[in-house]
Amino acid sequence: MTCIFKCIDELRAAAGTTMGPTDWLTIEQSRVNGFADATDDHQWIHVDVERACQGPFGGTIAHGYLTLSLCSYFLPQLMRVEISGMGINYGLDRVRFPAPVRVGNRIRGKGEIMSVADVTGGIQTVVRVTIEVEGSDRPACVADTISRFMAAGVQGRH
Repeated sequence: MTCIFKCIDELRAAAGTTMGPTDWLTIEQSRVNGFADATDDHQWIHVDVERACQGPFGGTIAHGYLTLSLCSYFLPQLMRVEISGMGINYGLDRVRFPAPVRVGNRIRGKGEIMSVADVTGGIQTVVRVTIEVEGSDRPACVADTISRFMAAGVQGRH
C-alpha cells in the first residue's frame, strides 16, 4: 500500500515510518540486455547466458546498477508526495549490493523514511530503500535515496 502525504507537515511527521513491501517484479533477461545496451556494460555475467551458466552465479545476473535504478520503480509504489510543486532526485548516500539478482528472480522494495529536513523552498527526505530477493536472506540492494520536494514557484538550488 502506498503511503500518501498531502502536505509537508504530514511528511515531516513521517520520519521513522516503514513502508511496503511492494508487489514482486520478475527480472527477465530482456531487461538485463536492455540495461546492458543503454550503459554499454555487456559483461558476460549479465548477457552471455551459456557462459554465465558455467560461472560463479550459475546463470546471468542483473547489473548492480540496474538493481539500484529500480529504486525509481519502487519508490512511487511506497510513497507519494502530493504537494504542489515538484519532486527531484537529489542523490544517494550509502549504497550496498549484498546479494546478486539472478535472471528469473523476483524482487520487491521496502522503505523506511530515515529523515525529513527543511531546505530552502521545500523539504528533503532520506528514504532507505531495501530491494529484497524472493527466497534470499540477504537483500540485493540497500540504498539511502535523497529526494527534495519543492513548493510551487520555488526554484531552489539542488
